[in-house]
Amino acid sequence: MAKAAHAGLTAVALTDHDTIEGWAEAAAAVEAAGVALVRGTEISTNHRGISVHLLSYLHDPAHPGLAAAFDATRSARDSRARRMVERVGADFPLTWDEVAALAGPGATIGRPHVADALVARGYVRDRSEAFTRILASAGPYYVRYESPPLLGTVELVREAGGVPVVAHVRASARGRIISDDDIAEAAEAGLAGIEVDHRDHTPADRDHLRALAGELGLLVTGSSDYHGRGKPNRLGENTTAPEVLEAIAEWGMLDVIRP
Repeated sequence: MAKAAHAGLTAVALTDHDTIEGWAEAAAAVEAAGVALVRGTEISTNHRGISVHLLSYLHDPAHPGLAAAFDATRSARDSRARRMVERVGADFPLTWDEVAALAGPGATIGRPHVADALVARGYVRDRSEAFTRILASAGPYYVRYESPPLLGTVELVREAGGVPVVAHVRASARGRIISDDDIAEAAEAGLAGIEVDHRDHTPADRDHLRALAGELGLLVTGSSDYHGRGKPNRLGENTTAPEVLEAIAEWGMLDVIRP
């Protein structure tokens, strides 16, 4: 929250993967930071075999269906991360305890944490090199994991009073991406917006998605996708327009916590 203030932000969304673990700590820092907090979660889903990240803003944290989905996905991601560490460890000595220690308590452990452990060991210079050289989805160390379907999760977020926004949908460097027709199908299921302004989107991608959002009547959001020092992403490098934030605040079940 203090870093968000230093970056000149007036509001920031906390959307850790498949968890609400950081909400209370961030909320407690709102007043001192002078930055409004949008509570959310980034949910790992799939659509016909393609990995899709879905942002859920301002949902009910006690909704049983959504909480169960988070638990199931965290368990699947944890098992997958352990298998990846085993595979990586056969060629680059590495232990699960090292990865878990870097992730910290309550974190949903994933490839970024394995990457951090590889950096700490000196095998690679940074997370980007770890993902390119060792942890790429097409590489021998990659392990897939089960995640809930996109359309059903969109509906579940809506049931929980949340605002579902699909994240970095044109980030083709990460792997296969869903089509415009898939996004339209998600919109029919209740999708509220598209994350357009993102580091992994080219100017052409952004123009295309902005036009698509207009056609489908969806909100346009932006995100730094900031994960701390391990990635080149800068906090506040992409932002969401104030009027879009107010629309999210109006639609969501929870309030934006304001200083």
